[in-house]
Amino acid sequence: MSAPLAYENSEFIDSPDGRLIRIMAEYQEPLVRFRRERIADTIVFFGSARFHSLETAEGETAIEQAAYYEDARTLARLVSTWSKALPGPRHRFVVTSGGGPGIMEAANRGAWEAGAKSIGLNIKLPFEQAPNPYITPALNFEFHYFFMRKYWFAYLAKALVVFPGGFGTMDEMFELLTLAQTHKLSKQMTVIIYGSHYWNSVLNLEALAAKGAIAEKDLKLFQFADTPEEAFALLKAGLAPHLQLPGESAPAGISELPAPTAQEVLGPDINPTRR
Repeated sequence: MSAPLAYENSEFIDSPDGRLIRIMAEYQEPLVRFRRERIADTIVFFGSARFHSLETAEGETAIEQAAYYEDARTLARLVSTWSKALPGPRHRFVVTSGGGPGIMEAANRGAWEAGAKSIGLNIKLPFEQAPNPYITPALNFEFHYFFMRKYWFAYLAKALVVFPGGFGTMDEMFELLTLAQTHKLSKQMTVIIYGSHYWNSVLNLEALAAKGAIAEKDLKLFQFADTPEEAFALLKAGLAPHLQLPGESAPAGISELPAPTAQEVLGPDINPTRR
């Protein structure tokens, strides 16, 4: 009886010694799919998995939360309708979510209603997180490692919209704000924090600056919006520098990239000095 090939040996692949192979698989397999689907860049939506649509909301609090679901759905539809009309062979500013229910579902649903592709970067969890039905099937991902999922949130993102949420939403938001603050992103990212009443009631970001924990200029890393139309206008203004100008060649997209070299593992959009 012959020994199994190393890459077919599940005992090895699933062991601590196989961890590096599993990590690299969560880098390379999404990269292949993004190339195949001709995804150029994305707009990432963060928000609570626990907020439901008006169709299913029951009770005063749930109905209040549902307003954010419907606003995320509307904004994703507006963005997707706009981005579909942009010229070029690749898909620009593709709506991307964490792939689960709640605000994530609302974002994918809005893109689906616009007839556009959307991405779901799911994470294997013991609760809450099952893929929503509005993700484009070829762009439905599931990750084991949170840090690889966060990498793919950042890799192609040109804008971020943060809807009300809890620990996970705050973790994701502050991760990207920290990368922007410390100049670890080699691109300009537009960050919209949606729902000023909610966020001002749970976070006092101005106090961080007043107490010297962050610089006053760090408050300019993000903007607040309270309606889908306001957020859409801010997104279009922030994304304008990333649009191709007449007479210019198209910016390099992921579908045109060659297979990555070892030094390119962190990707072209993230400063390789990050550790």
